Amino acid sequence: MMFEPLNLRGTELANRVVMSPLTRSRAVNNNTPNSLMATYYAQRATAGLIITEGTAPSPNGLGYPRIPGLFNAEHAAGWRLVTDAVHAAGGKIVVQLMHTGRVTHADNLPAGAVVVGPSAEVCPGEMRVDGKEEAVPHTAPRAMTEADIATAVAEYANAARLAIEAGFDGIELHAANGYLLEQFLNANINLRTDGYGATAEGRNRFVLEVARAAVAAIGAERVGIRLSPYGVVNAAGAYDGVDEQYVALVSELSQLGLMYVHVLDHSAMGTPPVPASIKAALRAAFGGPFIGAGGFDKASAEQALTAGEADLVAFGRPFIANPDLVERLRRDAPLNAPDPATFYTPGANGYTDYPTLAN
Repeated sequence: MMFEPLNLRGTELANRVVMSPLTRSRAVNNNTPNSLMATYYAQRATAGLIITEGTAPSPNGLGYPRIPGLFNAEHAAGWRLVTDAVHAAGGKIVVQLMHTGRVTHADNLPAGAVVVGPSAEVCPGEMRVDGKEEAVPHTAPRAMTEADIATAVAEYANAARLAIEAGFDGIELHAANGYLLEQFLNANINLRTDGYGATAEGRNRFVLEVARAAVAAIGAERVGIRLSPYGVVNAAGAYDGVDEQYVALVSELSQLGLMYVHVLDHSAMGTPPVPASIKAALRAAFGGPFIGAGGFDKASAEQALTAGEADLVAFGRPFIANPDLVERLRRDAPLNAPDPATFYTPGANGYTDYPTLAN
């Protein structure tokens, strides 16, 4: 089934292999995509669907060095280089909108931007900053006011509109990995006592407002979302009532008719697994296309598709080192090993120079 085509809410995909969003930190000029990035994504256009690296919808969301943005005309023009290259190669591509929220250091943000989150607690851990030899602790966030929240919702809608202007086939809202949307969802992080916290309904509110605003801007068939219940990245983690909260969230997202729901399980990288029961419950709660992600190989991907656990399966790190991953999977050919030392460094080395079967 992996190599069969799929109609994704009107977007025709050549196969069911998805390229996961992978931060690569190559947007070196004012967080603007460039021709090197266009080459990278076009090399991987045989994926049924490419989901770009996390892309900030706001200056406040530029948490890491050299990640791309999508909040001005310059960014949209840069991304147009990418979408044109992918489409010319026969691929389909959506942009992942990732506001990092409290997961940043102030030195990574442009002038005038501020570190924000649902609450004022600092994210545990450290952050890389260009120009500093050692990682530094995250900056304390400002707890968002309701006016800040309304501004952020509008920023996501604006980024969604810019995405369509830039030629994307849709967007993915990044509500996983402990970034801003999950910061509101997660009871360990969201300590608010107003209507955007305190209860499961309150914690779901911001994500639903963002989803509705994006749908109003570009249409539900162009809006997907990524979730990671039980994920522990950036001090998220499980909490009492997580299953019920996420089923309620996905049920409401289903009513909107989103492009897809994308559920990530990081257990292949050593984190606690996402229980099969909640994956099945979310699959059942969403009346539309479902993407599974996390540690798949060809055999386990085929098994998940055949069993109806997902409609598409996402691969992450294998796509870094194997631009022709789909063909390698089809032929059962060996895979190139990725070089972690070049995951986040500027330039073509370890980015666009991995060999294909043809060379």
